[in-house]
This record gives sequence, C-alpha cells and structure tokens, in this order.
Amino acid sequence: QVQLVESGGGLVQAGGSLRLSCSASGRAFSSYNMGWFRQAPGKDREFLVGISRNGISTNYANSVKGRFSMSRDNTKSTVYLQMNSLKPEDTAVYYCAAAREGTSYTRAEYWGQGTQVTVSS
Repeated sequence: QVQLVESGGGLVQAGGSLRLSCSASGRAFSSYNMGWFRQAPGKDREFLVGISRNGISTNYANSVKGRFSMSRDNTKSTVYLQMNSLKPEDTAVYYCAAAREGTSYTRAEYWGQGTQVTVSS
C-alpha cells in the first residue's frame, strides 16, 4: 500500500509560479513510476507528466511542456511539479499517481487526494 499526499497548491496570479509536492509513504517508493494529473471543473482528468523510477526519464504533455518540470527525490519519497508561467486555464485540482512499471499512468495503482491550484487573470 502506498499513500500519496499532495501539497503546495494555492492561488497565484497569471504568469506566476508554484511548486507542488507529493509525498509518499508505505511500500517502496522507488519501485513506482510517478505521474501528475489535473482535473478542471467539468473536464476529464488530464495527464501532465510522468517520471521514471530512477528519475532519469520524463514525459510531458504538450499543454505543459516548457512550462512545467517534474522531478523526484527517492531519498525523501517525494515528487515535485514546478509550474512556471501559469495561465488561468491551468486552474484545476492536481493529483499525483504511482504506477507500476509497465502500467499506464492512467491506470496508476495509487492516487493522492489532490491539491487545488487557482490562477487568476
């Protein structure tokens, strides 16, 4: 069992930055690929970025490429999402997820409870 807890969300003006964190407890964190998703009101959940178990490989959605950056610290069982140049359309609840190797991020085994990000214009 893995428990994921996101933090770092809040209200920010357009053009600003936020850094989200997702801390994990439970089974071996480093054995999971990790991903970030978001869901805006009335919209489907959107995959943003995934990172490999060792943190070397990342895969970004076009909507955030160049603005968002994901990293992980396996010694702290934590992943981060640095979000720059934020836009009002980035407003959503942001979730982290833990996926076993070979499993799609959308079928991640564990999910956090989410953290709200609101970008004002």
